Amino acid sequence: MKTVLMIAYHFPPLAGSSGIQRTLRFVQHLPALGWKPVVLTADPRAYERTSPDLMRDVPEGTVVRRAFALDTARHLNIQGRYMGWMARPDRWISWRFDAVRQGLQLIKQFKPDAIWSTYPIATAHVIAQQLHHKTGLPWIADFRDPMAQDGYPADPVTWRSYQRIEQEAVEQASRSVFTTPGAAQMYRERYPQAASRITVLENGYDEESFANAPRAPVRALTDDQPVVLLHSGIVYPSERDPTQLFQALQRLKASGALTARQLQIRFRASAHDDMLTQLATQHGVQDFIELSPAVPYREALAEMLSVDALLVMQASNCNAQIPAKIYEYLRAGRPILGLTDPVGDTAGVLRGAGLEAMARIDSADEIAALLPQFVAAVRAQAVRLPDPAAVKNASRQGRSQAFAELLAGL
Repeated sequence: MKTVLMIAYHFPPLAGSSGIQRTLRFVQHLPALGWKPVVLTADPRAYERTSPDLMRDVPEGTVVRRAFALDTARHLNIQGRYMGWMARPDRWISWRFDAVRQGLQLIKQFKPDAIWSTYPIATAHVIAQQLHHKTGLPWIADFRDPMAQDGYPADPVTWRSYQRIEQEAVEQASRSVFTTPGAAQMYRERYPQAASRITVLENGYDEESFANAPRAPVRALTDDQPVVLLHSGIVYPSERDPTQLFQALQRLKASGALTARQLQIRFRASAHDDMLTQLATQHGVQDFIELSPAVPYREALAEMLSVDALLVMQASNCNAQIPAKIYEYLRAGRPILGLTDPVGDTAGVLRGAGLEAMARIDSADEIAALLPQFVAAVRAQAVRLPDPAAVKNASRQGRSQAFAELLAGL
C-alpha cells in the first residue's frame, strides 16, 4: 500500500464547516483503493468551535498529527486588535512552523509517495510547498475554489500574498485540483504553462453518513401547514446575499400572493443570524423566517431528508464555485430551489440533475415570480426531484476513486 501525506486545516473535531467532509471522506475511502492516508492538521485550540460527532468517522488506526497553531484574531490580539502581518495569508499562519517540523518527521517515518494539501486555509499550501521543496516529493495542491480573485481578499497586501502562494503552487505542484469546471478553466487561462496539470475533482456526498442518519418520514402536507424550505449552512453576506429574496417575500406578502401560512424559510446554522434578522425586520417578513442553530452532521442530513424542500444560494461573483452542500441536497432527494446565476457552475450542477426551479439571486422580480409556483408545486407533489443517475455520480466513494487514480498517475 502506498502512502499520501494529507495536509488539511479542516478536520475533526473542527465544527461548522462543510470543508471537513472532503478530507475526512478521502481518509475513509483511500485505504480500500490502495493508499494509506497520514494526516497533518492543526491543534484543536486553533478552531473557533469543535464537536466530537465526526471523530468517530476517522478510521481506527489512522495517523493524525496535530501541529501547534493559534488563531491570530482570538489568541494574539491586544484589546481586540492585531498587526496585519500576523494574519497573512490567514489567521492561522502560526500553524506553519510546527507543521513543517512535524511534516518532515512524518515523511521520515512513513515515507509517503506524495503530498496533498487543501485550501481554503492558504497556510496549508505554504506548509506543503516547504515540504515539497525540502523533500522533492510529488505535490497535489487541492485548491477547491479560486484563491486570488477580483476584489478578494480585499486587503491589497493579503491579495498579493494569496497570488504569490497560488502561483508557487500551480507552478511547482504536480497537479492543481479544483472542484468546478469554471475554476479549473480560469486557472488554465491564468497559468497556461501549467494548463495540462490542472484538473477537476468535485465534491460529493457520503452515502454511509446518509445511511446512518436518523430517519424521520417525509410529512404529508396539509392545507394548514406551510412548506418548509431549508437552507442548511452558512449564508455569506456577499457570496450568498439573500437581500433580493427578502425583497421578493415583502412584495409577495403585500400582494397576498404568498403568506407565512404557506411558506417558512428555515436558515440552519447560517453564521449570520443578525444579518438575517435585520433583513427580515427591514422588509417586514419576520413571520416567513426561522433561524435555527447548528446541529451535529448526521442530524443536519436527517433534516435535509425530511423537510419539504431545500434552498441553495450562490451569487454570480462565485460562478466558478459550487457549494459543497449541494451534493448532499441531491442525495437527500427533496425538491431544490436554486437562487443563482444561470450561467454559473452551481446552475450547471442543478441542470445536470434535471432540476429547473431557478432564479437569479440578485433579481427580486425573478424570485417573486418563481416562489409561489415552486411552493404550489411542492404542495401538489408536482415538482421534479434530482435525477438518480446524477445523484449516484456525486458519491464521495466515486470521488475517492478519481483521487486514487490521480495519485497513481504522479
